[in-house]
Amino acid sequence: MRIVAARFNHETNTFSPVATPLEAFAPVHGPDALAFGKGSATALGAFIEYAEAQGADLVTPLAATANPSGKATAEVFEALAAPIVAAARAGCDAILLDLHGAMVAEGIDDCEGELLARVRAAAPGVPLGVALDLHGNITQRMVDNCDCIVGFKTYPHIDMYQTGRHVAQIVDAMLHDGLKPVMARVHPPILAHTLKMNTEEPCLMTDLVAAAREGEARDGVLGATIFGGFPIADLAETGVSVVTVAGDAGAAKRLADDLAQMAWDGREGFVYHEAPLEASLAEAVRAAEGPGDGPVLLLDHGDNCMSGGTCDTVDVLQAALEAGMRGIIAGPICDLETVAQMIEAGTGAAVTVQLGNKVPLPGLPSKAPLALTGTVGAISDGSYVVTGPIYTGQTCHMGRAAVLETGGATVLVTELPHEPWDLGVFGCAGIDPVSARYLILKSRMYCRPVFGPLSRAVIECASEGITSSNFDLFPFEKLQRPIFPIDRDMSWTA
Repeated sequence: MRIVAARFNHETNTFSPVATPLEAFAPVHGPDALAFGKGSATALGAFIEYAEAQGADLVTPLAATANPSGKATAEVFEALAAPIVAAARAGCDAILLDLHGAMVAEGIDDCEGELLARVRAAAPGVPLGVALDLHGNITQRMVDNCDCIVGFKTYPHIDMYQTGRHVAQIVDAMLHDGLKPVMARVHPPILAHTLKMNTEEPCLMTDLVAAAREGEARDGVLGATIFGGFPIADLAETGVSVVTVAGDAGAAKRLADDLAQMAWDGREGFVYHEAPLEASLAEAVRAAEGPGDGPVLLLDHGDNCMSGGTCDTVDVLQAALEAGMRGIIAGPICDLETVAQMIEAGTGAAVTVQLGNKVPLPGLPSKAPLALTGTVGAISDGSYVVTGPIYTGQTCHMGRAAVLETGGATVLVTELPHEPWDLGVFGCAGIDPVSARYLILKSRMYCRPVFGPLSRAVIECASEGITSSNFDLFPFEKLQRPIFPIDRDMSWTA
């Protein structure tokens, strides 16, 4: 048996100015792709484990993942799609793909749909299973060009491996039991706020996921996924969708309709009401003076790297310092010029830097950098190994990193935007983030499994970045309308 397994992931913020060149994906092929995926807590890791358990001849044409950012060029998409299509065309018994579901390239609004159509044409009739991110903007073209889709059921995403196993089980039944799965997709017109998709707390999303799991226990149902969608993407089909997999079309459609109607009926639960920054900081001061251990965790969700943020806005840090807050640890903030300046000055040197606000944000007002005077602390190559629970075991690179020590704050500055999803982000630069009174992270969710339990309180802070929860900042043109909550005076039924 010959199995093709590949990973090709990108979540595209169509408003983001952050470029997505080929090197952003760090693509590896063949044995290197196998080494990348083997033992990893990803869907690709599960695919590799399944293929090896089957004693299959495993082909891994690609492992490529880029952090969320702006559109890739068409040339980048072609370069990464080509080895997957070629491997399928060379002949195989099954194809297992670890994709995202919200990738956009110049001239290609639906990269996953385009890739799957090419793979299907290259290997017609071959079982094709796909694992997708909970934030996928799922199109009918994706559904029409594969045999099964299963998406993550957690956010933060700690079930990537389990999702891959789920897909492999369905494909295994196709190979060995003659299963012929069918899928149903329903797209209720809801543009859900990302901060209302947290599955670690009681909310509409957790209720929907629980209902999906219950639905998977129905006779003949093989899979059910609630996709929250990635809202900061100007596409016709952006938003919430439901995809079900079953042994017959009726079972798939009934469950998809039920879940979609449940999402619509509870749609207010997908709306995030953003508090003014000043109010959030006042809440943080009260929390710091109250009971508990650890820092007060301040999440700058308007400039979130894992949604395409530049990681160089300084609204929250500046406002905190101006409010007299001290004992701050903040970062990573991406600023190549400041990193170069501090490295040239050397550890222990006194410097005055102009930090952040250097990347123009389309449609948003420009702001001056934040002037800070302090001492250069540790200098690092910005590399660390993730200890978990997300991307456990992977080596991450932030570019060169330097620490600025000021009277009120310790600031980690890096050359690349980077999500603070692991203690190693700070540990590689000699910082103990738990020692902070206030810990400012540019994150929505990915930091929470690690930093949340170590903090006395978690407070979301608004900033005018390119990942803001304020949809009014984004000039949607392609988005199919009407859609809730932008258009509130509307009705819909599954």
